[in-house]
Amino acid sequence: MKSVVIKDKKLLGVVETEEPTPDGKNVIIEVTKAGICGSDIHNWHSGEPKGLVMGHEYCGKVIDTGSRTDLSIGDRVTSLPISPCGTCRPCLTGNPQYCTHTWENALGLSLTNQGSYSQKIKVNPSLVLKAPDNITDEEVAMVEPTAVGLHAVHLANITVGQKVLVIGGGIIGLVSALFAKKEGASLVVISETNNPRGENAVNLKVADKFLDAKSPNFINEALEISNGGFDVVLECCGNSPAVSNAIIACRPGGKVVLVGVATSAIEVPTVMAVLKEISIQGAIAYTKEEFQTVMDLMKDKLIDVKNFVSETISLEQTQDAFIELTNGTSDKIKILIDPKL
Repeated sequence: MKSVVIKDKKLLGVVETEEPTPDGKNVIIEVTKAGICGSDIHNWHSGEPKGLVMGHEYCGKVIDTGSRTDLSIGDRVTSLPISPCGTCRPCLTGNPQYCTHTWENALGLSLTNQGSYSQKIKVNPSLVLKAPDNITDEEVAMVEPTAVGLHAVHLANITVGQKVLVIGGGIIGLVSALFAKKEGASLVVISETNNPRGENAVNLKVADKFLDAKSPNFINEALEISNGGFDVVLECCGNSPAVSNAIIACRPGGKVVLVGVATSAIEVPTVMAVLKEISIQGAIAYTKEEFQTVMDLMKDKLIDVKNFVSETISLEQTQDAFIELTNGTSDKIKILIDPKL
């Protein structure tokens, strides 16, 4: 079967890989849609690990139910892409994202578990969730990144009337802004270095205003619009300038939630965090309950993420899509891969 693999730095290729075979345990799934994620772009930049088949956001159809007696051939599903042990304290308390084994065999994030940039995948049966009939394949493929945003906003503990800055206008930033609005934020501002993306956030009505992060007056503008600093800042980029801006733009006694993942050590002005007694909260992934909650919200039409999908491409077009998403000027938000094209 066809799969997209990492071949080198900033280079992907379509190759033939072995199809997953029934083993009476794992669920085998035919991929119908797979999302390109920011963490995939990090791997593409580094070119490591070579041979990795990425893809951890997806919708698919069951072609072998494995040990799941409640599933049927043809059911539309997605799954948590992690690999928790299921027996440690975090797992037993509903927080598998803290499990020390969670990323060891994660779908599309480890060489041992081929991801959804492929025609078929096999998935741990305990992690598979059946999709509601009234949401599209595109929405199902968006459950995973949307759950990341929900988790971040839960950790931010946003209250009615607060002012919120979201740094980064990619999909995680947009869904974080969406949920900040739903929590009652009176002002949601998106900052971006890519102007078309920032403007998209306002046009899609998930943010009230866009600030150009490249502007030399960015901090002054942020402090002015927030009347002295934002109550909550959701940092969704994971680099030194973004984290620094988050701390400086936060009001005294406010909260910064680090959603973006830095792949190396970064420098930040901790003195500002100290002088303003800012709370800094890390955020990783989601709980299983939050993952299910996102699907329920989609089912009940309480959130709509379809407008965040910019394009659907074939496996052969994946390399070009990565180049476009990193050119700094594209207004594309979420690009989905359809292995059948």
